[in-house]
Amino acid sequence: MSDAVILLTDVRRSFAQGGVTIDVLKGVDLAIQPGEIVGLLGPSGSGKSTMLQAVGLLEGGFTGSIRIAGQEASRLNSNGRTLLRKTALGFIYQFHHLLPDFTARENVVLPQLIMGQSREAASDRAAELLSRLGLGQRLDHRPTQLSGGEQQRVAVARALANRPKVVLADEPTGNLDEATADIVFQEFLHLVREEGSAALVATHNERLASRMDRVVRLHDGRIA
Repeated sequence: MSDAVILLTDVRRSFAQGGVTIDVLKGVDLAIQPGEIVGLLGPSGSGKSTMLQAVGLLEGGFTGSIRIAGQEASRLNSNGRTLLRKTALGFIYQFHHLLPDFTARENVVLPQLIMGQSREAASDRAAELLSRLGLGQRLDHRPTQLSGGEQQRVAVARALANRPKVVLADEPTGNLDEATADIVFQEFLHLVREEGSAALVATHNERLASRMDRVVRLHDGRIA
């Protein structure tokens, strides 16, 4: 049995639209090892976001085998998939989706409380992560008081708060200017490597992808 933390075998996904069936994923095979950071490249419409949804267990309708941290997703009921998603996966999106009425620290504390961590330990963990991302002086600032790059750093800390085995990122710096994107992405890579998580990062940016351990390209619903 593979020790891959993500293992996709012949994963397929089709959608019905206007009486026509559209095949988005056409038999994807992919293995990602613990601690490996993989870039997922492909043009718009190639299926990158759909593939992240498959790995993230965010919706049904997929066929084939999706194994996350050794567990076959198709054998789990809804509660089982939710638990696996909470314990094994962290998510970062193009837009940070921070809670506007909570401080930077509180945004990182909340997912830990949901997982049963004590408030004191969660607060310490949040402060540690945010400080490692250069936000030690911004812990008690709300999102509107932070720059775009700072907001995305908080989103990175939040994704890593529960020490996930895998971080899934969908264009994580796509909403930032080039200079800020470079800085935030480098900090993201550094922190993910320090934490020992694997990562699958969807991007269209070849320059950023070149910094990852490996790049896979999705073309017409298949790994090229």
